[in-house]
Amino acid sequence: MSDAVLDLAGITKAYNAGKPNEVNVLRGVDLRAESGEVVALVAPSGAGKSTLLHIAGLLDVADRGSVTIAGKDMTGRSDRRRTAARRSDIGFIYQFHHLLPEFSALENVVLPQLANGETIRAAEARGRALLAEVGVAERAEHRPAALSGGEQQRVAFCRALANRPKLLLADEPTGNLDPETSDRVFETLMALVRSTGLSAVIATHNMELAARMDRIVRLENGKVVQG
Repeated sequence: MSDAVLDLAGITKAYNAGKPNEVNVLRGVDLRAESGEVVALVAPSGAGKSTLLHIAGLLDVADRGSVTIAGKDMTGRSDRRRTAARRSDIGFIYQFHHLLPEFSALENVVLPQLANGETIRAAEARGRALLAEVGVAERAEHRPAALSGGEQQRVAFCRALANRPKLLLADEPTGNLDPETSDRVFETLMALVRSTGLSAVIATHNMELAARMDRIVRLENGKVVQG
């Protein structure tokens, strides 16, 4: 029996469908990610990897195909069900950290837990534990503007994992960092993923980073190919 946390089958997506300027971005994508597996998604800019991640993360809807997250078929589900699944089962990391500037590092990690029904005491305890795990415990009360780029992204990692998701989706998570910081932050991300045992799909242009993941898939001509 498969332990797939993410199962995309026959995913298609076109923009301006039916019009002369129709653009077919995804042409029948099949992609699975198993529990505990880190998959590198490699594609040139404009190939559709962000669109694919948005569909996998239930932020966008495919024209055709099915999306199954942690054994739950999310195809055709209501916005309410999709929102609930995003909150509890999926963590997101973007190229830019998108931390809320008016809140501290700790508060940025606490807020998604409160939205998911956690108590403030438990949320703060988990937030501090996560910040300590990525080496920024002493920066917990600082706002994002007072943090370095690497620190900001580490806090973003903690926020993504705050609700103990089963699936982590990351879009160029170290793309805004210098090479040395990128390497350190990537190591932190991999350690977090390994320690939690979740499934991760990480889009990257960096083949050195991709080679350190469990498997590489490429998005070419709207389809996923292995290696």
